[in-house]
Amino acid sequence: MSALRKTTLAALLGLAALAFQGLARADALDTLQQFSREVKSGRAEFTQTVTSPDGAKKKVSTGSFEFARPNRFRFAYKKPFEQLIVSDGKTVWLYDVDLNQVNIRPYDQALGATPAALLSGAGLERDFVLSAQPSRDGLEWVRAVPKVKGGNIESVQIGFRGQALAALELLDAFGQRSLMQFGEVATNVAIGEATFKLVPPKGADVVEQR
Repeated sequence: MSALRKTTLAALLGLAALAFQGLARADALDTLQQFSREVKSGRAEFTQTVTSPDGAKKKVSTGSFEFARPNRFRFAYKKPFEQLIVSDGKTVWLYDVDLNQVNIRPYDQALGATPAALLSGAGLERDFVLSAQPSRDGLEWVRAVPKVKGGNIESVQIGFRGQALAALELLDAFGQRSLMQFGEVATNVAIGEATFKLVPPKGADVVEQR
């Protein structure tokens, strides 16, 4: 899996871990911590805007995702290119529709020390330094910095508007910024286990790494 795909996957997992909340507190950090304790599953639509380090280039993607603790998720990129990223908590599948290629890796090896720790509910303060940030763009922000340095993620900032999470901004080790915005969020919903499995399509090139 390329460094860019690892970064995108980490960003998406950060979004899944943080976006499914419906619990309001006056302080954004309290809201994030309450989410970690109480939200067990959810689904939403997302828009991701990736900006180059010099700010000159932008790439916009849209799609949907579903999530259930522990460590199960399904991201479906719809535009501009179709892609699926799926985990059952043990294995991660990444299916590139255009290339007709499926990359398979163990969950821990695929993610490492990334915002995915927030998804499990156990890594919130164990793996990240959390701090409330000044208000900007009409949002209240929390900053999460990995305690283990040298990974693909420099920091993640989570923005709340009123009672709802409105944005997630990720800075990666290459200087790229990914701004994620979402809507149509439903929390603590029933999601079938089959959602979190991916069977490689017939004829697909399968790359399995152990």
